[in-house]
Amino acid sequence: MRADRIFNAMFWLYLFVFMTYLFAPLIIMGAAAFNESRFPTVIPWQGMTTDWFRAMWADAAMWRSLGTSILVAVCVVVIVVPVGTAAALVLTSLHARARSFAYALMVSPLLTPGVVIGISTLILWRQLGVGGGIFLIVLAQSTFIICYVMLMVMARLQRFDRTQEEAALGLGASPVMVFRRVLLPFLRPALLASSGLAVLQSVENYNTTLFVRGFETPLTVFIATKVRTGLTPAVNALALVIIVATVIGAIAYEVARRRAG
Repeated sequence: MRADRIFNAMFWLYLFVFMTYLFAPLIIMGAAAFNESRFPTVIPWQGMTTDWFRAMWADAAMWRSLGTSILVAVCVVVIVVPVGTAAALVLTSLHARARSFAYALMVSPLLTPGVVIGISTLILWRQLGVGGGIFLIVLAQSTFIICYVMLMVMARLQRFDRTQEEAALGLGASPVMVFRRVLLPFLRPALLASSGLAVLQSVENYNTTLFVRGFETPLTVFIATKVRTGLTPAVNALALVIIVATVIGAIAYEVARRRAG
């Protein structure tokens, strides 16, 4: 009994430390949005205010950068989800030796530094007369985000029973109908999860985006510029709004999923 109590105490202590390490920066960042200080800090606390939320709403450049990031993220999802799914389907259909080589080749962009991807993409497309901008940002980010989609779809495909496809083909269904009616519904959770991950990876990316952005200013570049020229808690206010919206969306999705179940 004593060993069990010690184990439980250590478990809860570890859980407390882990959750504190995970959420303490977010709490401090959110609290800084309510501090009157012109710098994003909570120490010293100079008083409670909501002025930084008004400054956030009035900052047109910030909203333009957020709109640019959302546009890029949507375009990235449109590209990486079908291409990553196709790559996963191809890999799972190959023999073991060919699969190992193709897998290493397809995952290599994920292991390449973002700076290298950004510079190489810019150099390649400049030779073809294409300058930096949203087009190159989408292409550069898609290069490595495709790997995330491919890995998640492959993990889902490992649980798929191939006899379902054979049964559908035996009953007269075409390959397109088998994919649409059998395989695609099975892959839907992985596709939704990989789409969400692709959006997050696109919005938070900085190293690759910096070199191919041209005259566009996504949110990460905007915040990095503010850090150099003078960061205000208005950025903290925007981050707090995004976090709250994300939490509300996750709770709503979970409630809807449980009701459907």
